[in-house]
Amino acid sequence: MPYQGFGEYKEVFTARSSDEHIRSIAQDGGTVTALMCHALESGFIDGAVLSKKSGEEWVPSQYVATTRQEILGSAKSVYALSPNLYQLKEATREKALDRVGYVGLPCQVEAIRKMQLYPFGARDIIDRLALVVGIFCYENFFPASLKAIVEGLGEEPLQDVTRMRCASGRFMTEGEKSIDLPLKQASYYIQDGDRICPDLVSEWADISVGSVGSEPGWNTVFLRTTKGRDFFRNAAAAGKLETKEIGESGLKALEKLALDKKKRAKKNIEKRQALGLYVTRDIYY
Repeated sequence: MPYQGFGEYKEVFTARSSDEHIRSIAQDGGTVTALMCHALESGFIDGAVLSKKSGEEWVPSQYVATTRQEILGSAKSVYALSPNLYQLKEATREKALDRVGYVGLPCQVEAIRKMQLYPFGARDIIDRLALVVGIFCYENFFPASLKAIVEGLGEEPLQDVTRMRCASGRFMTEGEKSIDLPLKQASYYIQDGDRICPDLVSEWADISVGSVGSEPGWNTVFLRTTKGRDFFRNAAAAGKLETKEIGESGLKALEKLALDKKKRAKKNIEKRQALGLYVTRDIYY
């Protein structure tokens, strides 16, 4: 049956890494980590622009990974803004990589596609992109906001947190104390751009990956481009991934969240326009 809010895609299903070690260190099913490792080891890419937790304070760092071990360092989600697009210059100009993989949020993936459409400027950088993997994102936080949520609302030292998760309307952490807060409380601290972003599922990526819609330990995967589909099939055929059909109930839950984000964006864009404020977005799609 047709669904709304997902953008264009060729296939959708649920998947996870077939590597137990990757699954043990990943946020959910380890699909993105497995894809990047296979891309590097098969020669599909020379390196990848990624983000990772850089210390106990959960401040993200941005880097270019050129080894399997470096890719494994990016496992787990950091719910803080990580402006890693600038690392494309590091990858292509400083490290002279010819085939670059990129993992980012919907807003960052959209920026990449706009760069690819522009005939000048950064074409020498952007033309070397070999694979773009987008992560689902409903909302994100500044590092200082994460500290306010975890320590202010949850009364847990941020350095004690070993994992964070936003799911089923809750903001949760794992660690010495572990907190469980209504996501609506945490949402007060989201970065302002999230309020006008209509894209939950990285609609412009080659492959989009998230957890919403799949059972724990698995990822929901959209194959959007021919390149993304062919590469994913190659990784699955090589035994790097396990896949199975995704349930209708999972897709309906994801559809509701995707449409909720578009509705929120439309509402906030119109509110800003009514106040005479400039808004870069002119579409809600």
